[in-house]
Amino acid sequence: MTKYLCLVLVALTPLMAAEEGFTSLFNGKDFTGWKGNENPGTFTIQNGAIVAHGPRSHVFYVGEFNNHSFKDFELRVDVMTLPRSNGGVYVQTEYQDSGWPGKGFEVQVNNTYPGDPRRTGSLYEVADNADAGVAKDNEWFTESIVFQGDHVTIKVNDKLVAEWTQPKEWPGTKDFPGRRIGAGTIALQAHDPNSTVFYKNIRIKVLK
Repeated sequence: MTKYLCLVLVALTPLMAAEEGFTSLFNGKDFTGWKGNENPGTFTIQNGAIVAHGPRSHVFYVGEFNNHSFKDFELRVDVMTLPRSNGGVYVQTEYQDSGWPGKGFEVQVNNTYPGDPRRTGSLYEVADNADAGVAKDNEWFTESIVFQGDHVTIKVNDKLVAEWTQPKEWPGTKDFPGRRIGAGTIALQAHDPNSTVFYKNIRIKVLK
């Protein structure tokens, strides 16, 4: 499927109202409440979706809701990938000017990207999913991410993909020692110039 046809699919898919109890973090029109770091031009908005296509960059939620700080929450993001694309949804992170976010966790977006066995729905380097059939390129899917206390669950289209409880004295991962549970914001990833990922309907419910 060509990139043009995928953009048509974006246009034909209406913006969805946030479900009861959820608050939308993205207005579908502009980057109000969001801040890009290196290569901010990598991110554009097309037909209600944030499109990640270009050199590595991350766009962070810096808006007013809950002072952009979330510890116990359910986050839902609708995602679509072009073939051989890589992306990610970061949680409990914080803004940084460049590089891969060092704080918090990445929930993987990768259906067919070569060279990385961690597929969509992985809690990256923590609870990895190797099943390439969880979601398909050129089709919208929903990642549902729940952090409550020390427990994490990730579902893709309501299918449980990853589950993890942080052990006591957890040191983070080998590459990212800051991958430990704690309050932080949301970010979206543009992984590389050959990847194209669409993100929309970004909504969150704060859990008590």
